[in-house]
Amino acid sequence: MARQRIHNRRASRGAQGGASWISYSDMMAALLLIFVLILAYSLYQYFTMLETKTLELDTKTKELDKQTIALNLAKDELNAKEQALIIIQTDLDKLQDTLSAREEELENAKAALIIKQQDLDEATARLEEQQLLLASQASRIDDLIGIRTTMIRELSSSLNAASLKAAVDPNTGDIVLDSSVFFETGKSEIKEEGRNLLERFIPVYLNVLLQDKYAGYLGEIIIEGHTDSSGSYESNLKLSQNRALQVALYCLNMRTLTGEQKLKLQEILTAKGRSYSDLVRNADGSENADASRRVEFKFSLKDAEMIEELNRILSDSDTAETTP
Repeated sequence: MARQRIHNRRASRGAQGGASWISYSDMMAALLLIFVLILAYSLYQYFTMLETKTLELDTKTKELDKQTIALNLAKDELNAKEQALIIIQTDLDKLQDTLSAREEELENAKAALIIKQQDLDEATARLEEQQLLLASQASRIDDLIGIRTTMIRELSSSLNAASLKAAVDPNTGDIVLDSSVFFETGKSEIKEEGRNLLERFIPVYLNVLLQDKYAGYLGEIIIEGHTDSSGSYESNLKLSQNRALQVALYCLNMRTLTGEQKLKLQEILTAKGRSYSDLVRNADGSENADASRRVEFKFSLKDAEMIEELNRILSDSDTAETTP
């Protein structure tokens, strides 16, 4: 009996324990199911969100790629602009260097211009001085030219009045006398015919040139002897010199001259032998031997050299003005 009660008590405890276990299992299964459902829902939510985020990320990635590409293009453009800027800066530096060089050249040119202007001012001042000098000398030239013209005209008139056949050069006043009248061939002694001509010619010639009104202008009377080209230059030089000297000596010793005329003549008379250095030519260029053998009477004015130099200067000036 006691065992039966113990057995029944154990059986009752076993039935109660089994029911409790079943209830616990069902509860755990339900909890597990709920957990699974929650987990499944969570996973669903997660993957849905993940997909959404992935799509958003892909979109943002694409947008970022576009922005990256745009940024790279912008960087490339910026690099190109930087390169262009470097080139422009280099060109600008070169232009600056060129400008600096030009400025330096300009400064040098200005300095040179100032120096040239100073030189020009000095040259202008000298030119003005020379112009004043030329102006003062121009009147003197006019006087001298007028005097020479007057002397030549008076010589021609006086020689014609004395019936002397001696041509006076209208430009220079030179008078040429035939050498054959004065000398034998190869001789320097004056012939009678030549002495007679000198006796007639010299007083007329000197009465014109030695007048008081020409005293301040007459510089020199020159007697020149000339030969043809026969023989050597040296022998003809000696012959022409001797002939000119004989004529000069005869003139100095003429009894018809006054003492005053002789003294004046001693101061200004010169004898020159020219050999055949100044031959007379025919139209075809050949030598005219008869005309080359001659005695010339010339006179010069005191300022003749000045006239020649001034005429040369004026001639050069006219040439420079007409040269383009």
